[in-house]
Amino acid sequence: MFAKQHAIALIVAGVFAAGAQAGEAWVNTATQAHPLVSTLTSAAAKSVGELAAGQSVHVAVTLKLRNKAQLDALTDSLLAGTSHKTLSHADFMAQYAPTPAQVQKVVAHLQKNGFRNIKVAPNRMLITADGSAATAKTAFNATLHHFNVNGRTAFANVTAAQVPQSLGDTVLAVHGLQNVHTFHTTLQKSGVKTLASAKTNSVTGHNPTDFPLIYNASSLPAASNTTVGIISEGDLTQTLQDLQQFEDSAGYSYVQTNVINAGDASSDTDGVGEWNLDSQDILAAAGGALQQMNFYVATSMTNADITAAYNSAVSDGSAKVINVSLGECERDAQSDGTVASDDQIFQTAVAQGQTFSVSTGDSGSAECGSTSGQSYPATSPYVIAIGGTTLSTSGTKYSSESVWNGGGGGPSVIEAAPSWQTKAGVLTTSKTKRGVPDVSFDADPNSGALVVVNGSNQQIGGTSLAAPLFTGFWARIQSAHGNSLVSPNPAIYQYFKANPSLYHDVTSGNNGGYKATASWDYATGWGSLNVANLNTFINSHSGF
Repeated sequence: MFAKQHAIALIVAGVFAAGAQAGEAWVNTATQAHPLVSTLTSAAAKSVGELAAGQSVHVAVTLKLRNKAQLDALTDSLLAGTSHKTLSHADFMAQYAPTPAQVQKVVAHLQKNGFRNIKVAPNRMLITADGSAATAKTAFNATLHHFNVNGRTAFANVTAAQVPQSLGDTVLAVHGLQNVHTFHTTLQKSGVKTLASAKTNSVTGHNPTDFPLIYNASSLPAASNTTVGIISEGDLTQTLQDLQQFEDSAGYSYVQTNVINAGDASSDTDGVGEWNLDSQDILAAAGGALQQMNFYVATSMTNADITAAYNSAVSDGSAKVINVSLGECERDAQSDGTVASDDQIFQTAVAQGQTFSVSTGDSGSAECGSTSGQSYPATSPYVIAIGGTTLSTSGTKYSSESVWNGGGGGPSVIEAAPSWQTKAGVLTTSKTKRGVPDVSFDADPNSGALVVVNGSNQQIGGTSLAAPLFTGFWARIQSAHGNSLVSPNPAIYQYFKANPSLYHDVTSGNNGGYKATASWDYATGWGSLNVANLNTFINSHSGF
């Protein structure tokens, strides 16, 4: 009986696809055929046939922004430091967001082809829906196959995702057609074998409350006027409990938290250590107080669900700084349209005066393994990329930093170098491609943070520590300036070289492919911030 139903479903899917092609031409989206298509005969990845027509598929369809050239000019001026005028959410919706009519056309297309549970994001940039392999085939002319990938069963589209020509100017990409590559966290626990330096008396674990003292931030008021966001996934019940235990031990008042599900709620608790690391270190770096801490929660770590979480933070608009301790090989992110979609989301954040703080990964210079490439979204020109160091201290007094060997860094292979990097003349290996990181903080698990996890302390590092340290410090600086500051990257690249008191230049160590040098480098960027000195500098320089 099942075989008969399966055969009928395939015939129906074929009829629908043929009918759509006959009635209207198909056009490509940014979602390409999965790269596994070129390696079907390899031992590492083999197709085991087309996905069953009834196999569940959850998609996230990203829509193109309107007046893109005008938005590019606006964000270019913000990122060049020539303008500090950001958009209100209302202005963005009126001028650049997809129109209700465009949204309705896409919704009608999804409904016509059998998708259900269709939800439109408040900023109209993303539409999510539930369907099957058959509905994906009819709606997007995309065939999905099962794959055995190094012993793991996954699926991927073996043809590019397309839409009818009438939707070509509206649909940017279609996510959810593959789960071969997904996002991963960037934390490392102490005691796990890494490329990190050996533990010494000066390289030791730290209570998160130490970091404001170490990086000279404790003289600033706490970030009481600033809301921060954390991109997270799964069930946060334990994270919120552990956050309260940490607040009690640190003597902080309870911060107001808000859990915002970007999709269906999930019971996954695999990421508890990550979200605990993020939340506790952000709060400590921020001085023990925030206006609010928002968790933008993905259903899973798939590209479709993480994109929905990014967009949730931007659509909500209340978080001034948003932490992302996640990444994946940028080549993988490009192939399924994630780079196109997420860069558009991050660009919107820049236009609205929001800053995404992104870890550069824990694979040194080799995030993409044997092929070149860095961790995405750290390579996006619309975020600040945070790399990793090994921190040496005397108690809570800063001594020095060297490169943490695991800290991601190097030239992007897909993202063009932004103007603020090319003007600074710091790029060496590839002068036309985005270089990461921009700045760095402690990431070595041997000098990592003592994080409350399931009620007990664990020592955790990775660039998943470095990014929330920046997030908390920048929230503190934002709060001191009425949340009026835009993306810090242009000013950092303009002013740091001539003002060495603003940062700790890291000049020793390497991350595998790149060595630390004086000034900016691919191993640690500019190094770490001297937070109070930077805040004082901003007070007297309108360029920030």
